[in-house]
Amino acid sequence: MGLFTKVEDRPTPASVYNWRVYAVAAVAGSAAVMIGYDSAFIGTTIALPSFKDEFGFEKLSKSAVSLLSANIVSCYQAGAFFGALGAYIVAYFLGRASGIALFAAIFSVGAGMMLGANGDRGLGLIYGGRVLAGIGVGGVSNLSPIYISEISPPAIRGRLVCMFELGWQIGGLVGFWINYGINKTIPHSTTSWIIPFAVQLIPSGLLLIGAFWLRESPRWLMTKGKREQAIKNLCWIRSLPEDDIYIQEEIYAIDANIEGQMAAGGLGFWQPFKLLASSRKIQWRFFLGGSLFFWQNTSGINAINYYSPTIFKSIGITGTNTSLFTTGLFGVVKTVFTLIYLVFLIDQYGRRRLLMIGAVGGSVCLWYVGAYIAIAKPQEHPHTSLPPSGISAIFFFYLWTAFYSPTWNPTPWVYNSEMFDQNVRTLAQAFAAANNWFWNFLVARFTPQMFDSMGYGVYFFFAALMICSAVFVYFLLPETKNIPLEGIDRLFDRRLRATDAHRIVWGELKEEEEALRAGLQSGGLEKNVVEQVEVRNQKLEV
Repeated sequence: MGLFTKVEDRPTPASVYNWRVYAVAAVAGSAAVMIGYDSAFIGTTIALPSFKDEFGFEKLSKSAVSLLSANIVSCYQAGAFFGALGAYIVAYFLGRASGIALFAAIFSVGAGMMLGANGDRGLGLIYGGRVLAGIGVGGVSNLSPIYISEISPPAIRGRLVCMFELGWQIGGLVGFWINYGINKTIPHSTTSWIIPFAVQLIPSGLLLIGAFWLRESPRWLMTKGKREQAIKNLCWIRSLPEDDIYIQEEIYAIDANIEGQMAAGGLGFWQPFKLLASSRKIQWRFFLGGSLFFWQNTSGINAINYYSPTIFKSIGITGTNTSLFTTGLFGVVKTVFTLIYLVFLIDQYGRRRLLMIGAVGGSVCLWYVGAYIAIAKPQEHPHTSLPPSGISAIFFFYLWTAFYSPTWNPTPWVYNSEMFDQNVRTLAQAFAAANNWFWNFLVARFTPQMFDSMGYGVYFFFAALMICSAVFVYFLLPETKNIPLEGIDRLFDRRLRATDAHRIVWGELKEEEEALRAGLQSGGLEKNVVEQVEVRNQKLEV
C-alpha cells in the first residue's frame, strides 16, 4: 500500500475527494490558527523588555513575576474550559457552522479588549480579554473538529480533521516568530508589545467571514428533521447527484443511525446526559476521550508552548534574541512534522501506532534533556556559547518535538471527533475539549512554580508520564482509521480487545456494505427506508 493510497470503506467515486470538501475543512480548521497563535505569542510577549517595563515587572520579586505570568497565561485556559462546555448548548440550537461564527465573534471582542491595556490602566483589560478569547477558542475547539469529521469521507477523515491541527501549528509558527522579529526591528515601546496582541484579530476576523460560507453539517440537519437541506448540503460537499448510489448509501447509514438513536430515547437536549448516566459503554468512551487530553498535556507540550523562554534558559540558552530565535525554530519543527503527519501518516498508519511511537520516543528524549541539566547544571555555569553537551541537549529537545508533533499533538483531536455516536458526539466533544483546557490550565498555571521548585525534575516528571501513556494506548484504545462514523460504536465493544477490534469490525463492515449495495441496486430497500424516514420526521416535528 502506497503512502497516498486511500483505504475506502466502500467503492467511492473520485469526485467525492473534491476541492469543496478540502476547502470546507480548511476554513473550519482555520479556527485553530487563533488557538495556535494565542498559545505561542503570549509567553514570548510577556518576556519582552517593553512589556515588563510597561507593567512594572522590574519592581516585583521573582516569585511575584512567576505568579503574574501564570495568571496572564492561565485565565485564557479558564475561559476556554467554559467555552468548550458552552459549545454543547450552541451546537444543539444553532448548529456547527453558526456556532463557529459565534465563537469567532466572541474571540474578536476579547482580542480587541486587550488592546486597551497599558501601564496606567493595569492588566485588567488583558485579563478580561483573555477570558473572552478563551471562551471563543474553547467553543471552536469543540465544534470545528466535529464539523470536519461529520462532512468528511471516511478514507480521508483523519487527514481533514488534521486541517484543524495544521491551523494550530500555522498560528503557533507566527506566534513563536513574531516577537523575534519585533525585538530585532522595533524599538522598545508600547507599540512593540501591542502588535502581537493586535495580530490576534486577523485569524478571528477571517474565520468569522469564512464561517458564513460553510454549509451546515448534513448529519446535524438530519437530527433536526431538515432532510431536504441535509441532502442538498451532502450532495454539494460530495459533488454528486442525489440519485448516486454513494449518496444513497450514506443517507441510508445516517437514517439507520438516527433510527437507533430514536429507539434509544430520542434526540432531545437532555438525552445525551441521560444516555451518559445510564450507559457504561458511553461512560467508558468519555473516560478514554478525556484521558487522551490528560496524557497529551502531561507530555510537557504546553509547558513549552507557554513558557518557551524559561525552558530554553534551563538548558543554557541566554539572551532575549537567542531565546526567541530558538523558540521560533521549535515552531518550525512542529509545523513541518504536522504536515508530514497530515499528508503521509494519519490515514495510512492509523492512530494507535503513532501514539505509542510518539510516547516512547518522546520519553527517551526528555530523560536525556533532564539528565543533561542535572549533571551539567547550565544555569549555574553560564557560557557565552553552548558546549557540545548542551548542543546535544538542544538536539534531543528538537527530536522530542519531532516525535511529539506528528503523534500526540493532533491525534487526540482526531480520536475525539470520530469515536462517539451522533446522539452524544457534541456533548462528548465538549467534555473532551473541556478536559484539554482543564489540564492545559493546570500546566500553564503551575509550570513556573514547578521549574522554581523541581528544576530538572520537571523533565523526568513529563518523561515518566509519556511512558505511562504508551501503556494506556496499547491496552485500552482501539484503532479507528477508515471506519465510517456510523460504525465506530462497534470498535468499543468491551468484548473486543483493543488490539483486535479494528480488524474484526472492518471485516464485518465490508460484508454488510456488499449486502447493502446489492439491496439498493435492486430497489428492495427503498420502500422500507422511505417509510422509516416519514415516521421519524413525524416524531421530530412533535
